[in-house]
Amino acid sequence: MNGIVVLLVGALLCFYGIRSLHLAVLAVGFGLGWLIADLFNPSVSALFLFALIGAVTAWVVTTLVFKFSTFFIGGLAGAMVGARAADVLQPGENNWALSGIVIVAFAVAAAFLADKFRARALLWLTSIGGASMILDGLGRTTDALGFLHNPTSAWQQVVATAAWIALSVAGWMTQRRLFADKLGIDPPPAGKTTRGTDMV
Repeated sequence: MNGIVVLLVGALLCFYGIRSLHLAVLAVGFGLGWLIADLFNPSVSALFLFALIGAVTAWVVTTLVFKFSTFFIGGLAGAMVGARAADVLQPGENNWALSGIVIVAFAVAAAFLADKFRARALLWLTSIGGASMILDGLGRTTDALGFLHNPTSAWQQVVATAAWIALSVAGWMTQRRLFADKLGIDPPPAGKTTRGTDMV
């Protein structure tokens, strides 16, 4: 059940994140709380508690400082991506210090990118962050896909990373097509490729 919840929140963020900043904030906060707590193998109830705390905290902080909301959303999404990257890069036991460094580095870089490029950066960040949650959720739904949640061998890491990239691109393409008006771009006509000048 918990895998399905994470999968659904991830799908919302990956394919619909740029549509509503409020939904994006709640989904990113939920995902960040979940993925950081998940690095250290807590109980399911603790995972949900950290995820809910993350969602509420992210929404409250962003609401209080709405002028800087893009910066904060970008930072939160980057931290979520960093938490997933830390999990994929560390097979077996996760190191607190290394995980913290990876999460902070991704958060800071993403915050500045989101502040500079606004909706276009958030499009990428919500797609990548949502894809990480989808894979985490899929990995929890069945043992056969468990390696997507916690890849341990080299081949599992390669497959999990490739799936992460593929889902991220699918989310990017979907959001770009559905919400072109929010991004300030013209959607390409059906069957046509986009020119490099209006790539998001």
